[in-house]
Amino acid sequence: MSNLEVGIVGLPNVGKSTLFNAITKAGAEAANYPFCTIEPNVGVVEVPDQRLKVLHEMYNSKKTTPASIRFVDIAGLVKGAAQGEGLGNKFLSHIRQVDAVAHVVRCFQDKNITHVEGSIDPIRDIDIINTELCLADMETVEKRLDKVTRAAKSGAKEAKIEEEMLKKIYEILSDGKPARHAEITDDEVVMLKELNLLTMKPTLFIANVAEDEAATADQENAYVQKVKEYAAGEKAGVVVISAKVESEIAELDADEAKEFLKEMGLDESGLDKLIKAAFKLLGLLTFLTAGPDECRAWTITKGMKAPQAAGKIHTDIERGFIRAEIVTYDDLVAAGSTAAAKEKGQVRLEGKDYIMQDGDVTYFRFNV
Repeated sequence: MSNLEVGIVGLPNVGKSTLFNAITKAGAEAANYPFCTIEPNVGVVEVPDQRLKVLHEMYNSKKTTPASIRFVDIAGLVKGAAQGEGLGNKFLSHIRQVDAVAHVVRCFQDKNITHVEGSIDPIRDIDIINTELCLADMETVEKRLDKVTRAAKSGAKEAKIEEEMLKKIYEILSDGKPARHAEITDDEVVMLKELNLLTMKPTLFIANVAEDEAATADQENAYVQKVKEYAAGEKAGVVVISAKVESEIAELDADEAKEFLKEMGLDESGLDKLIKAAFKLLGLLTFLTAGPDECRAWTITKGMKAPQAAGKIHTDIERGFIRAEIVTYDDLVAAGSTAAAKEKGQVRLEGKDYIMQDGDVTYFRFNV
């Protein structure tokens, strides 16, 4: 996973584009990771990590490379997208590629901004988008079922198993429920993977609130509470953000932004909250490499072993993995240098079965 990719979806006029523009503007200000537009609707933003700054100073590195997230603004979805309404299928092909979906719902009143459905009702809005995603997935499952059923009739055992599973998924989707509600085995998850079903993707809800509610909406906004209740049933996270506040932060430098957040009564920007929530949702962590040439953060999934983590840097390192020299970030900083950490016996040699931990400062030994 070089770049974690999050698709931002939502009905028109819920604040999705305001939020996306603010996020990408924030990316444009990040000195080491210039915001790059891969397509008009893709923005790359660095993952904030104070540890890199400390390591950079410790090693006097020539460069520092943070981990990053790609945000994909998936064009305004409307009722009927699965049948080709609005940008329809183009929207749906974009979203198939992402790792997670961030679903923006409007939780604010503003008589100057009309709502496509004529009133503010976040749960109804969520249902509209869910219905479109379920319909699109039903079409995908149907196509696959046609193929698999023919193979099953000719007696292929694998096909028979897949056919049963697809029927189960189809039934859940027909009820308007996401495919992730299906009780499926690990083997079935693998089978489903190549179908890239939209409703199997981990989902986050972004409750977009008014500027003057940015600090209080989490507890006091009735719409937000409804979204939270709904999300709990979906085992999904909720991030409360004011897209308006984010667009103002995006215009400021780091010190001004800090001051502005303080005045608003906020501890961190919505973008930082969103990045943390995405990492948590996808079970990700960061290991670090550090030296005079470069300090860098690498994103991996929890439970990944040392050789696979090495493969994130280069496939040759994974192939020729001998061992990993690891010191925890806290121990390294307390010791003041790698040499001092070694003297204290805090640099460990780990083999192929070592499970990587967040904040492991790592040097891989390999031989190709």
